[in-house]
Amino acid sequence: MQFLTDYGLFLAKTITLVLAFLFVVLMILANSGRQRQDGKPKGHISAIKLNDEIDLMKDDIRHAVLDEDTLKQEEKDQKKKDKAERKAKQQALKDATGTGETVDDRKRIYVLNFDGDVAASAVEDLRQTITAVLQVARCGLDEVMLRLESPGGLVHAYGLAASQLVRLRKHNIPLTVCVDKVAASGGYMMACIANRLIAAPFAYIGSIGVIVQLPNVHRLLKQHNVDYEMISAGEYKRTLSTFGENTDAGRAKVQEEVNEMHQLFKDFISEYRPAVDLATVATGEVWSGLQALPKGLIDELDTSDEWLVAKCKDADVYEVTWEHKRKLADRLSSLLELSLGKALQSSLLQWMHRSDKEKFF
Repeated sequence: MQFLTDYGLFLAKTITLVLAFLFVVLMILANSGRQRQDGKPKGHISAIKLNDEIDLMKDDIRHAVLDEDTLKQEEKDQKKKDKAERKAKQQALKDATGTGETVDDRKRIYVLNFDGDVAASAVEDLRQTITAVLQVARCGLDEVMLRLESPGGLVHAYGLAASQLVRLRKHNIPLTVCVDKVAASGGYMMACIANRLIAAPFAYIGSIGVIVQLPNVHRLLKQHNVDYEMISAGEYKRTLSTFGENTDAGRAKVQEEVNEMHQLFKDFISEYRPAVDLATVATGEVWSGLQALPKGLIDELDTSDEWLVAKCKDADVYEVTWEHKRKLADRLSSLLELSLGKALQSSLLQWMHRSDKEKFF
């Protein structure tokens, strides 16, 4: 028993020393990072060709299921085909030299991602990737696909995110939006801008409405003789309050603002999806993809994976992301948080699994 006690104390001291050392290292790195110049780029664009990734997966399966002779023959045929395509392209380039024509007419599809939270914080990455794509996308030939997942959030934040997608429409770059899980409220505000809107059968679609809610603890403060003072200028500078006493006039003003915002939301959807019956769908309800299709909220039932695999047959497909330039201190901090988080999660899952099994004893 004494051994276990001594060992526990030793282990606690060791962990404390390691954590203290990591904290000091992180503080030193953070301070050195602040002293560097702020004029350097904060990130860069990364583009991955999805055609190559799909080909690699296909090759892995082929090597597992086909015999060696068949693989050799297929590889020989593929090399012959690639050689013929290269010769044809070289000849086309030679013929086009000096004519001002281009032979690079294979379609390119740029795949972007938006994983939305309440504050639509991913809009900063979205604006960077769209700006980059607009520099190279060819009008009338190329296309953009956005994989969108968002339950909605702040109106002004999602308004900005939607405006980023409108930029593509202004430059006549076709936009396809694919929703695998959810595009509701502000998420649907973004999705409806698409030239073609695709959703998985059980994805959540809709929630065309506006909500304002906040707690009010005025009676609790009053019960404990706590005064709350607020000084403002302008009749409607403050309408509803968390701590003060709310009035019927304040509630009526907020209801008026909510109704106006709801009308703006409906007008926005009507502009990009004029065939939608707003009287039926702008109720704040949410529908599955299967239900949303006959209502005109989406154009097609499919998953983003199926859509991308099909497009890779006839186009070059690139996943474009904005990679943040992270300081070493941030990377170490994230690594530490991830390691501790995984350890805690593993322990919790083991405990839950053990408890669940004990129910049957």
